[in-house]
Amino acid sequence: MENSSESKWKLKSDASSEPFPKCCSACDSSEEPFRGKVFRNRTKTRSMSMPSAHCSAKFRRTQSLHGPSPVTTFGPKACILKNPKAVMHIQDPASQRLTWNKPPKSVLIIKKIRDASLLQPFKELCVFLTQQKNMLVYVERKVIEDPAIANESFISVKKNFCTFREDYDDISNCVDFIICLGGDGTLLYASSLFQESVPPVMAFHLGSLGFLTPFNFETYQSQVNQVIEGNAAIILRSRLEVKVVKECRKEGPVEESSLIITNGDTEPKHKTMQYQVLNEVVVDRGPSSYLSNLDLFLDGHLITTVQGDDCIASDWGCDGTKQKGERLGPGGAGVIVSTPTGSTAYAVAAGASMIHPNVPAIMITPICPHSLSFRPIVVPAGVQLKIMLTRDARNTAWVSLDGRKRQEIAYGDSITITSSCFPVPSICFRDPVNDWFESLAQCLHWNVRKKQSHLSSEEEEF
Repeated sequence: MENSSESKWKLKSDASSEPFPKCCSACDSSEEPFRGKVFRNRTKTRSMSMPSAHCSAKFRRTQSLHGPSPVTTFGPKACILKNPKAVMHIQDPASQRLTWNKPPKSVLIIKKIRDASLLQPFKELCVFLTQQKNMLVYVERKVIEDPAIANESFISVKKNFCTFREDYDDISNCVDFIICLGGDGTLLYASSLFQESVPPVMAFHLGSLGFLTPFNFETYQSQVNQVIEGNAAIILRSRLEVKVVKECRKEGPVEESSLIITNGDTEPKHKTMQYQVLNEVVVDRGPSSYLSNLDLFLDGHLITTVQGDDCIASDWGCDGTKQKGERLGPGGAGVIVSTPTGSTAYAVAAGASMIHPNVPAIMITPICPHSLSFRPIVVPAGVQLKIMLTRDARNTAWVSLDGRKRQEIAYGDSITITSSCFPVPSICFRDPVNDWFESLAQCLHWNVRKKQSHLSSEEEEF
């Protein structure tokens, strides 16, 4: 097998990928005179504040969520100071296409466990990939150990599998792309397996909700062929980089699927665990009956103290398991910090707005706040959030990451959250915009109501 540590996929953009030179003389860039006006080593683009009629044809606004990139020079002398730590580039989602540097040779199949309805689709897909496409298939060991799969007709196919165990085997440099069979949870699970760069993910809707799984399995062969050929749109779903810092009070088990940082100390006073989160970070009061009291910092400044009461389910929950008026009990009051992808999960059930995944933002949503004025807010993606227990808190808090890795947070511990440099490249069925609105309509029944009847001619006279 070829060395798969090299990057085999990248984004193909319709726009020019050449980096912009430095924008002004203050940035050590020379100025070129052109017809009496100053141009700074690049083609003049249309200003966001001063639209020009003669250049509107060249810089046509695309049918997407974003217009042209804003010009970062203001007048003859001013510009934005270049930030060497900047890692985010807002790209027009309509131009994001998947392409391969080398033909893909390996694929990871994520299958929902203990679901008998997925056995036949799983077998068909494995046979297609191994026998017709000659690909190396990675599957989790507990999937192969399912007694329902162990039959004579599938033994020959299983011999070509490469198995791994979560939390023990590192497959980050072995997999070219991922195929998920199940619901939204399979995509979240695939994200948790990769703490850095994530291979492209193709998700088939074989679960219950399917907001993040746009593909139908009926035509899987043609759809997989298109992905292998590099003919597919892609959306970059941003993740959160989460650091949970705990005081070393006593010996305990090592956290799973996390990066433990000790700063070289032989007996560190703090233990730092780092995670990549696709949907949301939920900090709640756990089993306690007291109000939750959490201090929320933004870039080192205290912006508010979160006080939450008990949690009663609304019309529906993020997992569809709670009925209206039912007490949620443990895991109630607190705060949700979510990505745009996670804004349509637990956050929207708590009253937040829905954000398109291409919008660079972080959403902060209180859970049952003990204040009528505490409403969900959206902050820029580059900020750093920090959550700690207040000094006079009556109880500890609990944190969960994408519904997993639940752990207790005591006074002196902290949770630091910021945007990750490693998004999840999710393959689209059509394109990022149409797929999102299709999911809103089909899964959440967005703006569905009975239409108003028209007025008759007699009624119009009154």
